[in-house]
Amino acid sequence: MAVSGAKKRIDNAVQNWRDVAARPHRFGGTEYFLGRREIGHVHGDSLVDIPFPKKVRDELVTAGRAEPHHIFPKSGWVSIYLGQPSDVDRAIELLHLSYEIATQHVAK
Repeated sequence: MAVSGAKKRIDNAVQNWRDVAARPHRFGGTEYFLGRREIGHVHGDSLVDIPFPKKVRDELVTAGRAEPHHIFPKSGWVSIYLGQPSDVDRAIELLHLSYEIATQHVAK
């Protein structure tokens, strides 16, 4: 289950957002930061993990927009498996939501 070119597409989108930095993730892939705050990371063309406040995470999971994190299901993190092109669009959308939340915290 993977979408060919998904990582590159996500990388291109996220790195165009103001003040976002990318670096290698410790378990493979690429993680994206706004300042010191991680907005998410991508594992190749198959998986994206994104942190949210627990309330937002619960809303996203309940709405079926994301799944509980594949390793830490009770955390504020969500996982998005990239099985089709629409999953990539959804991952970019949710990464942007994480970015918007991080932007509000950095501005304070």
